[in-house]
Amino acid sequence: MDALSGAGPRRARGRPGARSSGVRAPAAPWARFSAWLECVCVVTFDLELGQALELVYPSDFRLTDKEKSSICYLSFPDSHSGCLGDTQFSFRIRQCGGQRSPWHDDRHYDTGAPVSLQREPAHYFGYVYFRQVKDSSVKRGYFQKSLVLVSRLPFVRLFQALLSLIAPEYFDKLAPCLEAVCNEIDQWPAPMPGQTLNLPVMGVILQVRIPSRVDKPESSAPKQCGHENLLPAPVVLSSVHELDLFRCFQPVLAHVQTLWELMLLGEPLVVLAPSPAMSSEMVLALTRCLHPLKFCCDYRPYFTIHDSEFREFTTRTQAPPNVVLGVTNPFFIKMLQHWPHILRVGEPRMSGDLPKQVKLKKPSRLKTLDTKPGLYTAYTAHLHRDKALLKRLLKQGLQKKRPSDMQTALLRRHLLELTQSFIIPLEHYMTSLMPLQKSIMPWKVGVETPPQIRPFRQDDFLCSLEHAGPQLTCILKGDWLGLYRRFFKSPHFDGWYRQRHKEMVQKLEALHLEAICEAVRGLRGKQNIEAWMKDKSEVEIVDLVLKLREKLVWAQGHQLPVKEATLQRAQLYIETIIGSLPKDLQAVLCPP
Repeated sequence: MDALSGAGPRRARGRPGARSSGVRAPAAPWARFSAWLECVCVVTFDLELGQALELVYPSDFRLTDKEKSSICYLSFPDSHSGCLGDTQFSFRIRQCGGQRSPWHDDRHYDTGAPVSLQREPAHYFGYVYFRQVKDSSVKRGYFQKSLVLVSRLPFVRLFQALLSLIAPEYFDKLAPCLEAVCNEIDQWPAPMPGQTLNLPVMGVILQVRIPSRVDKPESSAPKQCGHENLLPAPVVLSSVHELDLFRCFQPVLAHVQTLWELMLLGEPLVVLAPSPAMSSEMVLALTRCLHPLKFCCDYRPYFTIHDSEFREFTTRTQAPPNVVLGVTNPFFIKMLQHWPHILRVGEPRMSGDLPKQVKLKKPSRLKTLDTKPGLYTAYTAHLHRDKALLKRLLKQGLQKKRPSDMQTALLRRHLLELTQSFIIPLEHYMTSLMPLQKSIMPWKVGVETPPQIRPFRQDDFLCSLEHAGPQLTCILKGDWLGLYRRFFKSPHFDGWYRQRHKEMVQKLEALHLEAICEAVRGLRGKQNIEAWMKDKSEVEIVDLVLKLREKLVWAQGHQLPVKEATLQRAQLYIETIIGSLPKDLQAVLCPP
């Protein structure tokens, strides 16, 4: 058993004596496994040590001391939750010791995946299946153990379904079962955006579709795709990541737009819930209500006083960080009274009952540890509440016993349209900053410098809203200008702008390379190339060859949206130019 204070070198997987920097040898085992999971952990309760790491699989995966401690404490509900039986929840922790390079190449997945579903470069997700049952054979009188899947993928639905299959079996049969499951996962194909995959485990086939960035918003469910002969018939998961938003947001539906605004602006928020399951689901639902916008702030679906970042998040010497914290210990109410927004949710109602909506309350009323459910904030929403949506969901939907998945679809569509209405004017303005295609000349300003993207001017954008604002696609009234002004100061504007600017730069580079290759078409044949080279010095020609080569390497390394035929033409052009040079220069540019 590995105590919390046990040693923990960085990471080594593969041959004995391999470096622990996270780089695996090409022939390393568990390559396919690590495309989905980093490791599987078993956390147990020890009378002397408290929570302790009993097992890590694969056995040669290394966690730092801080990561071990975080996983141990976050894998058990705290004493205030009183979780008996089986419960599932999730957490998110910071990787220690800097970013680590995986064996597999993330770029193929990240290039095709929606930005909100790309792998976490600096955090781990922990997906937990916790069991606490009476057991007279144990000194404390209870069997307490957690099975934890550690991954950098935000596939909460898939990993919860996987845990539902393997955890009960593991608690009965222990290690041999776990080893067999890990070997099965090591046979799975890698997650590829846009593909429907069949994932066999423990005699069951999970059929999932991996979302792609080119998907239409409502097209995430997998279709039966020619696998009618599969035995057993596959268990089709409608999504690898989407939560039941209606169930998560039931107690706060009256304030869902206020919460959407708080998330959009990256405001610090504490969610105090009765259990880790409710806490983690509410936090994940909040962070995903901005889809397709990527959530750029920190968030912790489940957080405890033992977390290594506890002091950082609770200090009063500086402003609260831009983070969404999910907690279950009422002690946090006292510790985080200086935070501007605290959401307290109560126990869930019986299925089908009209949920009691939490009330909007002033932070000054947040004084005691037995705080009543409510959204404690001084924030005033910029947009008016959509009363028609609330009527459809709360009265018509529940009274007519509309299925939960239909309720969730209504709510998700509303949030999607709200986010799109907000983002579309920004996208249109950003597109207007792109240079005209006719200005992208291959020789005009030098091969290495295509035209520059014009700067984003906030005042110019705000002026454009009068004739091209969100009112064109959204019926909600309110202070849209004020919301944009606050958005410009948030981490989400910075994250969105950086991503869009990067994509536009790549597009410009691709268009520039294509313009160069189009110019090549007019220089077909050695005589034409030699005629073009007449008024060029050898230094200019060598510089051109080197820059073209650099451009090709950059295009391939950054996977620019350039056709393969274009890259081949550019390579042929380089070879033709080199072939027209004196032999001594050819030897310099093409050493043996």
